[in-house]
Amino acid sequence: MRTYHCFWLLLWAGQPHQSFLTPLSRRTSGFPEKEKVLVLSGNSRQDLHRSKRSWMWNQFFLLEEYTGTDYQYVGKLHSDQDKGDGSLKYILSGDGAGDLFIINENTGDIQATKRLDREEKPVYILRAQAVNRRTGRPVEPESEFIIKIHDINDNEPMFTKDVYNASIPEMSDVGTFVVQVTATDADDPTYGNSAKVVYSILQGQPYFSVESETGIIKTALLNMDRENREQYQVVIQAKDMGGQMGGLSGTTTVNITLTDVNDNPPRFPQSTYQFRAPESTPPDSPVGRIKANDADVDENAEIEYSITEGDGYDMFGITTDRDTQEGIITVKKALDFENKNLYILKVEATNTHVDPRFLYLGPFKDSATVRIQVEDVDEPPVFSRPAYIMEVKEDVPINSVIGTVTAQDPDAAKNPVKYSVDRHTDMDRVFNINSGNGSIFTSKPLDRETLLWHNITVIAAEINNPKQSSRVPVFIKVLDVNDNAPEFAMFYETFVCENAKAEQLIQTLSAVDKDDSYSGHQFSFSLAPEAAGSSNFTLQDNRDNTAGIFTRKTRYNRHEMSTYFLPVVISDNEYPIQSSTETVTIRVCACDHRGKMLSCNAEALIHPTGLSTGALIAILLCIIILLVTVVLFAALRRQRKKEPLIISKEDIRDNIVSYNDEGGGEEDTQAFDIGTLRNPEAIDDNKLRRDIVPETLFMPRRTATARDNTDVRDFINQRLKENDTDPTAPPYDSLATYAYEGNGSVAESLSSLESVTTDGDQDYDYLSDWGPRFKKLADMYGSMDSDKDS
Repeated sequence: MRTYHCFWLLLWAGQPHQSFLTPLSRRTSGFPEKEKVLVLSGNSRQDLHRSKRSWMWNQFFLLEEYTGTDYQYVGKLHSDQDKGDGSLKYILSGDGAGDLFIINENTGDIQATKRLDREEKPVYILRAQAVNRRTGRPVEPESEFIIKIHDINDNEPMFTKDVYNASIPEMSDVGTFVVQVTATDADDPTYGNSAKVVYSILQGQPYFSVESETGIIKTALLNMDRENREQYQVVIQAKDMGGQMGGLSGTTTVNITLTDVNDNPPRFPQSTYQFRAPESTPPDSPVGRIKANDADVDENAEIEYSITEGDGYDMFGITTDRDTQEGIITVKKALDFENKNLYILKVEATNTHVDPRFLYLGPFKDSATVRIQVEDVDEPPVFSRPAYIMEVKEDVPINSVIGTVTAQDPDAAKNPVKYSVDRHTDMDRVFNINSGNGSIFTSKPLDRETLLWHNITVIAAEINNPKQSSRVPVFIKVLDVNDNAPEFAMFYETFVCENAKAEQLIQTLSAVDKDDSYSGHQFSFSLAPEAAGSSNFTLQDNRDNTAGIFTRKTRYNRHEMSTYFLPVVISDNEYPIQSSTETVTIRVCACDHRGKMLSCNAEALIHPTGLSTGALIAILLCIIILLVTVVLFAALRRQRKKEPLIISKEDIRDNIVSYNDEGGGEEDTQAFDIGTLRNPEAIDDNKLRRDIVPETLFMPRRTATARDNTDVRDFINQRLKENDTDPTAPPYDSLATYAYEGNGSVAESLSSLESVTTDGDQDYDYLSDWGPRFKKLADMYGSMDSDKDS
């Protein structure tokens, strides 16, 4: 920081007094010639009877940013009651008292202990008081005074932004407003020129200028073109002290961008464009792209292309690619090299957004010539029609020609064409075609009643290049001829009552014809010649394609004649006339007085088909034979050899062999004698096993007799070995009980009866892991544990 040496005029407050000039920047170790003294008085300002008062200060001044090594002297407090004998003590309170400002309690000298900054705090308000050193009581009321910090130019101007960004349209007039920059100075604006800022431009001339007092930046050069230069960087300086020598300064950067205006028309880089398009190019396909250059950007560079004239005006179109601003030329109609192989177009490019201010620069559009050369390609043959419809009568002989298709090679070479039928559309090969001239003929008989329309596809291919082929649909309609005789619309089987009267209608007949009639069918009905004179019935043609059968006599007897067969001749009126003979079955039945049929020998008319007596007897005999066979088979099975109970692994039957022998103690003379176990010879060999059917094929296997003193344990092991090797032994999961328990078992007792006396609870969860056979035990003990836990 810079320190400036100057003299300050000290103003005294109160009554008129003499002024002193004190160099505040000079630090003294003692008092100045005229001390700044604040006189403390016991009288108030309204006390008019005061006879004597010394100089009284109400404001001290200090220079900020003091750089001396000693404390800075502020001033002196003095009371009228101070006799100089040290009985008074001066006390200082208020802003910074005891920290920033200290006072000599004996002399009243005030000093600043730290360097002060006006920008942090410009004014300090303190209070002074003189008290009796011995009693501590104030001798005068407390007085308030101010210490004001004098400013020095120790702060440079600061801009509100480090970097400013602004933009203006290109080609703007001189003096066009760009942006305003602002700098502030922390120094005191009311004292001197420390905070008076002046702006100047350091970089950016001659394009821009700045107003020295306001900081407004304006254009200074005419017709600045964005296409030549778009970005400008301007450096602005702000200097205090009104720009005088020795002032402090700060700078900022202003980035100025020229925005685009439409001041450039589109221009084609060349006057003529050449493109080639194969004649096989489908419609709406692109042929080529052209582009007019425009130095502008964004919407000012948007271009609309159009075809204004040319002999291909109706054959081609042009659209604008909005991303690249290119003109895309497309085909509108199919091209034909043989018809026209060169098109010349005039294409125009125009700006869509025109700025009237720059129309003086010329028209904002341009034109170019586009030449499109159509290239010849090997095209497939072309049929003379898109589809063919042919008609043929169904009675035409085989190999009759029904029509012809024609196709030609559109190329200039006019290659010969051969024809064929697509067999996927004629699987039965009903038609064929002459490969040379395209005439279609039949190869099989036709029947309109079977298939009315035949839809086939004919292929025409170049002989020199079979890959070049085309297809055409051919629809062949089969015309009807009268080749089907009429017939009954349904099978007629009717009845006549025995008590019928003469001339009674018993049935109405109708007919159908598979042939087609343009004027409608007209059928005629009549009885066959062999039945016309001797029939018991008559036939009446109603002339509406129906006929009625009437009785000729009164009463019929079903026992004499139960069924009549009436032949009827049906003819059509087409050419050639077709006729057929159909038979009507008439059964004689018994009827009530109202003519309702009760019964007749034609049971099929009113009852469903049943089984005859012979059939029922045969069925019963079969059932009896089947039952006898089953009984014999069961009897034979009883005589079959007894096999082990367990035949396969899947048999999981549980068999328990229980001997049910329980001793009653020494008093029970009927109890089981353990001596029997010790004397194997006492076993009754004639006793058979109780778990299987007695048989004679396998007798119980005798083993060597044990000694009289054989131990029971050895006896049981021997019997166990016998059961293991015996094929007639019980199933694998059977239980054989021998009712023997040794003494002093190393496994101790397996009973759970004494488990309640044990220290710990029994855990039976392992029973659940033993499988379904132990599920009952697991449920019993597991539930007990659950109850206990709950």
